[in-house]
Amino acid sequence: MRVEYEGAFKLKGNLLFFETVKGVGYNENVTLRCGDKTLRGIVSAVDEKIMVIEILGNTYGLNINEIKAEFHLKPLKIKLSEEYVGKALDAFANPIEGITESFEKESDINPGAYNPAYREYPKDIIQTGFSSVDALNTLIKGQKLPVFALSGLKNDEFVTKLATQISIENSLIVLGAIGMRFERAEYLINSISNQNSQITVFLNLANEPTVNSLLLPRTALTFAEYMAFEKGKNVIVILYDMTNYANALREISAKKEEIPGKKGYPGYMYSDLASIYERAGIIKGKKGSITQIPVLTLPDDDITHPIADLSGYITEGQIVFSRSLHKKGIFPSIDVLSSLSRLMNSAVTSTHKRFASQLYASYANAKKIESFASIIGENELSELEKKYLKFSKEFDTTFINQEIPRNIHETFELAKKLLKILPQSEMTRLSKKELGEIYDKK
Repeated sequence: MRVEYEGAFKLKGNLLFFETVKGVGYNENVTLRCGDKTLRGIVSAVDEKIMVIEILGNTYGLNINEIKAEFHLKPLKIKLSEEYVGKALDAFANPIEGITESFEKESDINPGAYNPAYREYPKDIIQTGFSSVDALNTLIKGQKLPVFALSGLKNDEFVTKLATQISIENSLIVLGAIGMRFERAEYLINSISNQNSQITVFLNLANEPTVNSLLLPRTALTFAEYMAFEKGKNVIVILYDMTNYANALREISAKKEEIPGKKGYPGYMYSDLASIYERAGIIKGKKGSITQIPVLTLPDDDITHPIADLSGYITEGQIVFSRSLHKKGIFPSIDVLSSLSRLMNSAVTSTHKRFASQLYASYANAKKIESFASIIGENELSELEKKYLKFSKEFDTTFINQEIPRNIHETFELAKKLLKILPQSEMTRLSKKELGEIYDKK
């Protein structure tokens, strides 16, 4: 028997304020009916007198006096199927084109945190094809490593290449595109499908209801968990753009009339982002894994902005873009001195560590000399300092800048050629054997 309740008294955007119904709790699934229109919703806030229902759909034409709510007393679930691999789906895991008639199970999009006692420590590297990441800020299976992008740069191209050239055994790529404009979404889907037909895309367009942007990363991660922990896949989840997610969170919070925090974002944004980012890792007894790469665009290039600041606290490092490198025509414009992978040392070899340390130290020294030369002029520099300037230029244009992917071997062969620009006396981080691989080669 269907039981429907009346009690709606305010509609603000996609938020419906409703008199509290006894027994109804947070995050429960709701069906709303108004005349011949039927919509889904989620209970997003409850107190003794008022509950807030986030309406999942277009609210145009709803008459608040005619709205009736049916509470299902269970959370919102999505249907899951292996047939979703290689398809584009919406925020509710419905295929955008075509119909998936069969599905294997339904799952809650908010399953809760993984038990830390059941996690395995990440220890296997994932090759991204980008030398500046693989050598100096290595991505590890099960890690969550965000990318701090900048507006106006080739962010779409970077995400496309990242999704299509990541290399790991038995892998599956899931791209969650959040709040995308149509032309950008079309570019992403077309570029990816032309290079790899096995990538699953979850797509939320900018003209959809704001709440869909909050649902999409959780929907994408629910599918990723199904493929990882039930089907044994090593899933890489790319969430792009998390800035759109945070802005949607701020908009919903403002409509709820909650007390704002820094720059208007809700005070609970830390825990909200953590509920997404922490859905990554390796679980004991499970064959698969989830590696997460959230991509966010820094507002006003501000790395201290709440979105980046909180993301950095929760995750295990960051890949930071540089506007100055972009102006030089370098792609991907990754600032290796500002980037970091906190789990890198747990997985790479000791040789990898020493080469990465030497590259980083040499490049950092070169950048200091480059800054000094801009003041006194290059003619006043010593011969050694001029070699560092040459190393810096070559590092930017040949190591960071790349049109085609490189594997780890190719990356370090190029690194050895670059280090040879500098005298052997400057190589303080390498073993005698490794020095021989650089300076004894003709």
